[in-house]
Formats: sequence, C-alpha cells, structure tokens
Amino acid sequence: MAEFIRLYEENPDPRRIKQVVDLLQSGGVLIYPTDTVYALGCDITQARAIEKICRIKGINPKKHNFSIVCADLSHLAQYSRVISKSVFKMMKKGLPGPFTFILEANTQVPKLLHSQKKTVGIRVPNHGIPRAIVEALEHPILSSSLPHGDEDPLEYSTDPELIFEKYQHEVDLVIDGGYGGLIPSTVLDCTGEEVVCLREGLGDFQGLL
Repeated sequence: MAEFIRLYEENPDPRRIKQVVDLLQSGGVLIYPTDTVYALGCDITQARAIEKICRIKGINPKKHNFSIVCADLSHLAQYSRVISKSVFKMMKKGLPGPFTFILEANTQVPKLLHSQKKTVGIRVPNHGIPRAIVEALEHPILSSSLPHGDEDPLEYSTDPELIFEKYQHEVDLVIDGGYGGLIPSTVLDCTGEEVVCLREGLGDFQGLL
C-alpha cells in the first residue's frame, strides 16, 4: 500500500523531499501535484517504474508521448536537439508555467523512456514540490497525467485523499499538496517550422507570441 505524505508548496520539507527521492531512485512510482493537475511520476532512468506507469494507464511505452519534468531549462541540451532562438525565447517566457513544449529528442531519450518516439515533452511546473524533487534527484522525472474514466473529474484529479483512495494499491507514494487543478497544461509542438498548439490548457499560448 502506498504512503501518503503532506508537503507544502512553499519551502517543502527537505527530509520529506529526500524520502521521495530515495523512493524514486529505488524504482518507485508516485502521484504528485503540479501547477495544473495531479500527475504520475517516476525516475526517468528506472525502466520498471516506467513500465509500471504504462500498466496503470494501459498504454504502450513504445508509442506513448511522455513528458519529463525539469527544475529549469538547464537540462534542455541533455534531452533535446538544437532549439531555435524563437522557441527558446517562448520557453523562457512561458516557463516555469503551465506549458508542455514538444521538442525533437536527442538519441538518449528514447532509450531512457523505452519509446520509439523521436520527440519529448518538456515541463517546468510553476510549483515548488516537483521542482524541489527534481533538484534533489539531479535529473528530470517522467510525468504522465492520471488516467480517468467516466467518473467526475473533480474527484479524480483535485482531492489528494480521494486520489490516494483510488491509487493506494497501484503506486508507492501519494503526495498531498492541497487541492489540485482541473485544467491540464497547454501542449505546444515545436518540432516543425511553426509552433502548433496541440492542446489548449491552462497556459495562454497567444501570450507567448
């Protein structure tokens, strides 16, 4: 059964953050808050944890579009190919914030994520908890939205206690960071000549132009 811990967005407890990092490094899967909705996460270097997230969501890791959560833009060169000045300018303007930028992945990303996709989604949430986790882990975490069926989305994605009730036997840790949001991130495909908005979410795409 999963652990259930409370963390505060402002100055999250370093001892609790270390506990989360230890769990991730041992192959654990967690549910954590972001600046949009609650999400599933794991260490991107832990193959079994990635497979576990895929089982929870019922997806094929080779075909799924994964996102990685970074603490800032310093990891870009490690995980993506050359980014144009205009896209980098947009990323600097929009991040940290409720955007996912789809970029061309470099050769190591598909190996890390066990994916055949040649793209990677980059997230830098405007939220202290995931950024503290990534900083302590010293590399990004894989991030994927919680699966949901026909139930009220208010229940599935906003109340951490209800999230824990539902997923306590499927994940290793649920972080209670307070009530979550309902609107996911805005997804921007930056792999072509022009940036295309694939999903309108919380982030204002027009505000980046």
